[in-house]
Amino acid sequence: MRPLGPGARLGDGIEVIAHLARSGVLDVYDAWCARRGCRVAVKALRPDRRRDPKARRALLREGRLLSRLSHPHLVRGYESHDGERPLIVLESLRGATLAALLEQGRLSAAETAHLGLQVGSALRYLHGSGLVHLDVKPSNVIADAGAAKLIDLSIARRPGPVKAGVGTWCYLASEQARGGLVGPPADVWGLGALLYEAFTGRPLFGDDDDADYPCLQSRPEPVRAYRPRAPRALAETLDAALAPVAARRPSLGALLDVLDAQAGRPAGPGRWA
Repeated sequence: MRPLGPGARLGDGIEVIAHLARSGVLDVYDAWCARRGCRVAVKALRPDRRRDPKARRALLREGRLLSRLSHPHLVRGYESHDGERPLIVLESLRGATLAALLEQGRLSAAETAHLGLQVGSALRYLHGSGLVHLDVKPSNVIADAGAAKLIDLSIARRPGPVKAGVGTWCYLASEQARGGLVGPPADVWGLGALLYEAFTGRPLFGDDDDADYPCLQSRPEPVRAYRPRAPRALAETLDAALAPVAARRPSLGALLDVLDAQAGRPAGPGRWA
């Protein structure tokens, strides 16, 4: 079935402006909420997945999580609706994703530091709320009026065991890639991979087999060969965040201390003020 078109009703007082994206499970819409008097983003189960109980539970769970969280660098969740068309209503973010920005060129050191400070702040808040994100990547960060907003809590959960491969391949911590106990260090890895890509313009890992990446093997090795030339404070941050053994990775508090110092430099032109 095709996505809904402009003018279609998604729920009580919610009218579609445009269809934004479709995944294997969800449709994402730009919509108008009459009750709030503003634009919103709506994630709804695709019509052909409405009878999928696992997809329904995951979507409504994300909505419940977001509705109880509040942080300036985390997308806000307004409400969830079960029923014939399960959906969640989120704040509308008008900027571009980091993935789209990187198609125009990599970030400067100062921009990368500001990005890390803001995304790291959101992650530290999530960790303090007893959650890990597990999918920190450029397409899950939006530049909204010069501020980074972390989105998509669809696989966020409390620390604990996960199956192998939970997350997105190029940004997986070793414990996510192999399966095992995950906690805040997995998000620190993801943040490090995000900063690396933002600063160099290329992913830390490629899409091919993991045989070329010792840090994802049963006995991980350092990944210094992938570190870019960078100012010392930023390079130290990347080294620490990308340390392959969870016990050697810093807390986000320690990571943010380094980024705080680096962020004292002037920001780049308007992307991460």
